Amino acid sequence: MPGQPATRRTVLKGAALAGTAGLGAAACSTESKLGHARTPTPTAPVDLGAATEVPVGGARLYREQRLLVHRPAPGEYKAFSAQCTHAGCVLDRIEENEGNCPCHRSRFDVTTGRVLKGPATVPLPEVPVVVRDGRLIAGPQS
Repeated sequence: MPGQPATRRTVLKGAALAGTAGLGAAACSTESKLGHARTPTPTAPVDLGAATEVPVGGARLYREQRLLVHRPAPGEYKAFSAQCTHAGCVLDRIEENEGNCPCHRSRFDVTTGRVLKGPATVPLPEVPVVVRDGRLIAGPQS
């Protein structure tokens, strides 16, 4: 009824609903510039397997290790985190040299890590990668 003072219960319900709505907005926050990605790059060397499994001129996604590797030419490799810089989701596929984030549909150039389509605004972090005994080793080198 208009003009009647709000009851304590009505005020508390309104506050609870406003708090819940705020949580939804915070879920997409990117205040860290890396979304919710806690450690978007390896903290120790990671063996990705045979270097020949990455095609020349193409890229390969290593979802379990949260990495992608691009091979621009024979003997050359570039690696990037495969964790989206918007909300920390792991990319799910590579199509035509673009990495796709399944959560909010950000797209990244797998040759440079550059954002092609938002909501992400920060490029994928580059990760050092070397070939040792025919195997790709990504992350900090020991």
